[in-house]
Amino acid sequence: MPTDFGVPPIADENRTLVEQRIQDVHAGEAVPETLRVEFRNRPIHVEVIDMPVDRLYYNPATHRVSAQRAYDPVREEALTKDHWSDAGQSYLHYLLTAMPSDPHQRDPDFDKLKESLREHRQNEPGLISREGVLVNGNTRRAALKELGVQSIRVGVLPASCSWDDIRSVELSLQLRPDRRREYSYVNKLMAIEEQMSQGLPLAAIAKLFQTSTPALERDTWVLGQLRDLVKRSGNGQVRLRLMDFEDAKESFAELYRAYVKEKARNKEAADTLLEYRLAAIVLDFAKTDIRNIRTDFRERYLERHLPEGTQAAAPEPPKAVSIPGLNRSVPAPSSGTSGARALTDVLLRAKATQKSASTATTEELTAANTSVSSLRDAFEESIQAAAKANRDRKKRLAAPDRVTAAVGELQQCITDLVLARGNNSLDEGAFDDTLLTLRQTLAKVSAEASKSIQLPGEGLSWLRDAVAGQR
Repeated sequence: MPTDFGVPPIADENRTLVEQRIQDVHAGEAVPETLRVEFRNRPIHVEVIDMPVDRLYYNPATHRVSAQRAYDPVREEALTKDHWSDAGQSYLHYLLTAMPSDPHQRDPDFDKLKESLREHRQNEPGLISREGVLVNGNTRRAALKELGVQSIRVGVLPASCSWDDIRSVELSLQLRPDRRREYSYVNKLMAIEEQMSQGLPLAAIAKLFQTSTPALERDTWVLGQLRDLVKRSGNGQVRLRLMDFEDAKESFAELYRAYVKEKARNKEAADTLLEYRLAAIVLDFAKTDIRNIRTDFRERYLERHLPEGTQAAAPEPPKAVSIPGLNRSVPAPSSGTSGARALTDVLLRAKATQKSASTATTEELTAANTSVSSLRDAFEESIQAAAKANRDRKKRLAAPDRVTAAVGELQQCITDLVLARGNNSLDEGAFDDTLLTLRQTLAKVSAEASKSIQLPGEGLSWLRDAVAGQR
């Protein structure tokens, strides 16, 4: 993607209109409305004006739809050729209204925003360059446009604003704690990558994204894995897209933790584990199922369930790899890792064909469907067997089991409360005292879990936020 998109065709007319409306605001009797933004690492207040919805342009550099642009190659080509054309702008409008994980479907969150604007009108102003490019508020403009609203309130950036400024300001606004609609998972990873490519220190990027340096290292690793999966899925003219992994955030976070832990013990075993868990993610298994895949997964469970021909697909044990110019060699990946990678590649290419059903032949699509279905069945049976073995292996209650038991007790508490309400038998004072004890206990659980888990998942993040909100 280019770093400088130039200016829209009516840039001069928009500059003139912006200047006129700023003057009108200052000439009025009311106190001018302003918007606070971070511009070149310092806060400034910019004037807010009304602008015609139809004179503004969607931002071709917006991080909100970076991954989704690959959804329709034909429309993406038109957008890349001319970002300001009706065809290019129409495609951006479509992507802003579509589900990030499946742009074929309308995004319910967009329709909620649209309904909110219909009922309450615009509460927060957008932000534009003086040429009429939306720096913030692209989705709001799309909703207002569909509602037939003629004008939109926008702050106006300084005349010296560059495309680097536009990207930086958009990020700072979208990453505020009170943001209305977050970037999708993959688009946030790509935004982080963009900041790193500009040479920003990890600490500065962590502060911008309100995260930690270890979390940034994880996110960078995940995006690298996603790009590798896309590359490996290439099957003729078709391949998977980054957006195809939008719903796998928690699975990749857990995969990273498992991989790093195993890698500290055995690099080859970690690489083999990585491949089988990646395959399970591609097959859309839940993270709770994927946890049952361990380093011995193929030998103990999967091998006997693989469809005919798949077992033979594993390559011969590889030889050491010579380093040109040096009288030495390094070990090649083990046959176990190579076999796991070969299996994942077969699956990736089949999934790519499925995702590109409109361009695949009937024979290709049938073969892909058969391959994915048979591998899904093999993994499902193997994961069930591994799950049973893991349960049988436990000799004592672990922390997750105790939480599960507590959840069961709380669910029974709900039933007891309903019954007590019916006969007016609830001891309200004792119940309130117990809830205070529960709050104190949850705070301790949160503190100890945070010490043990460096990169919290969705559950621990919720607990920490819940506990913090009660302080």
